[in-house]
Amino acid sequence: MKVGIIGTGWIAEKAAITLNGLDNCEAYAVGSRTLEKAEAFAAKWNIKKAYGSYNELIADPDVDLVYVGTPHSHHYNVTREALLAGKPCLVEKAFMANARQTRQIIDLAHERGVFLAEAIWTRYQPAVGIVRGLIAEGRIGTPHLITATLGYSMGDKPRIMRPDLCGGALLDLGVYALNFVRMFTDGDILSIDGSCVKSTTGMDLTNAITIIFKDGVLANVQSSAQCVGDNIGVIAGTQGNLIIDNINNPQTITVNGPDRTFIETIRVPQQITGYEYQFLACREALAEGRLEPPSMPHAETLYIMELMDELRRKWDVRYPMDDEKTI
Repeated sequence: MKVGIIGTGWIAEKAAITLNGLDNCEAYAVGSRTLEKAEAFAAKWNIKKAYGSYNELIADPDVDLVYVGTPHSHHYNVTREALLAGKPCLVEKAFMANARQTRQIIDLAHERGVFLAEAIWTRYQPAVGIVRGLIAEGRIGTPHLITATLGYSMGDKPRIMRPDLCGGALLDLGVYALNFVRMFTDGDILSIDGSCVKSTTGMDLTNAITIIFKDGVLANVQSSAQCVGDNIGVIAGTQGNLIIDNINNPQTITVNGPDRTFIETIRVPQQITGYEYQFLACREALAEGRLEPPSMPHAETLYIMELMDELRRKWDVRYPMDDEKTI
């Protein structure tokens, strides 16, 4: 599978490192807004083709999958262009700026019959199956409380501070916390609420979200672009709990029994970067003729975006691409 990488930032570098470590996927092309940047990136990561525009990469007939690694704010136009050209797409999280854009892009993919996936890498990792299996086996009894934190001290990076880049912690980090909850409980939500601390530019820098499910599960998650978090996730049940060491890239799952007695620690398989699972999932889905990967269906991508829209509405956090119906 020949992958064309859109963008040359650090997340695009991580994709290139991952693809260079796989036997059945290739970092084949890179597209940037300038040829100079694309050529430098291609030389650094041993990529065959370098393009000074996104549309040139999309037009390359040998590109099997377009990986969109630009900021959230720039996902919509390039993904739309790729889909119109019939190119399968893997789009970085957060998928789009808002649910309206997400719905339009998913509808376009279905109309055109073109594969589309969100690159929320945690959804594709082996830890998901391990944790779900432990819960299904009754190892912690009935789950009732899920907690998770994700925090990085990111300073005043433009992509965090600027509304035109869909700044704030929610779309950059909170999306992982929300997905962590949804991966392990997909019940109907009774209520969702939260609070945030804003920047002078109106972006949420630290937030706390509480979700109550109709089945009696409560989730409390936090994300922050201002501090170094423990990044731990906990699923607590009537007979014990599961502690996931890093919700952003799990390496260990610790199983505790009643009275927090340690039972075992399970390590995930050795990985290249952790990104490989999303590329392999795309390769498999394309080979099977699917329009979406089973690990992250379109309905779930849209649902998460709708939750984030609702939270931003409560916090009055707005982006230029929002309209009155969105926020």
